[in-house]
Amino acid sequence: MRIGILQCGQAPAELKQDMGDYPDMFVRLLDGRGFQFRTWHVEEMEFPASVHDADGWLLTGSRHGAYEDHAFIPPLERFIRDAYDAAVPMVGICFGHQIIAQALGGTVVKHPDGWAVGTHDYDFGGDTVRLNAWHQDQVVVLPKDAQVAGRNEFCQNAALIYGDRAFTVQAHPEFSDDFIRGLMDKRGQGVVPQPLLDRASDRMGEPKGSAALADQIEAFFKQPRAISRGAA
Repeated sequence: MRIGILQCGQAPAELKQDMGDYPDMFVRLLDGRGFQFRTWHVEEMEFPASVHDADGWLLTGSRHGAYEDHAFIPPLERFIRDAYDAAVPMVGICFGHQIIAQALGGTVVKHPDGWAVGTHDYDFGGDTVRLNAWHQDQVVVLPKDAQVAGRNEFCQNAALIYGDRAFTVQAHPEFSDDFIRGLMDKRGQGVVPQPLLDRASDRMGEPKGSAALADQIEAFFKQPRAISRGAA
């Protein structure tokens, strides 16, 4: 199965050499599951010619806000709507989760309760999944087709499912503790409140449910679907 990665942002330059960029992290997360990958760097205005250039699309995180004025956001929203209408499945992570919601009629805001950083526990239909997080923005109004698939007290819309067309998650199953530590050092100091950084440090090393989330992503992409009609 061909998965197109739509790269919406970049890892800090100081971390790329040792840990790779965002597409590399998703390739590692989904390794051995029968997927083939190709990346389009949409943040740099590199877009696929058609929503049918892949069998499914994976949208990465980004330092940008979905509601900000960046050149790549309007064409990315159009691509999302075209893929959705054509029933080409999409998975969105963090910014990807937010931009899919916004493109389909939801609302994303810089949340007044602030940041989620490091290890957090999420309720996925009664199952607790522990994942790393790094975000201040949240989806606060759902698109009409979205249903909540995961939540916690801080983030009520932490995972959304749109039938068989999209599955999105606010947290980062692809982020290791080492990468979170790097973000804390390179992007968090003086930006994220120190008590949150301290709490994240205290929870470093706790086992994560990234493999369980990868299972969900795999199952979502591979579920049987009717043949899509039309093209973007």
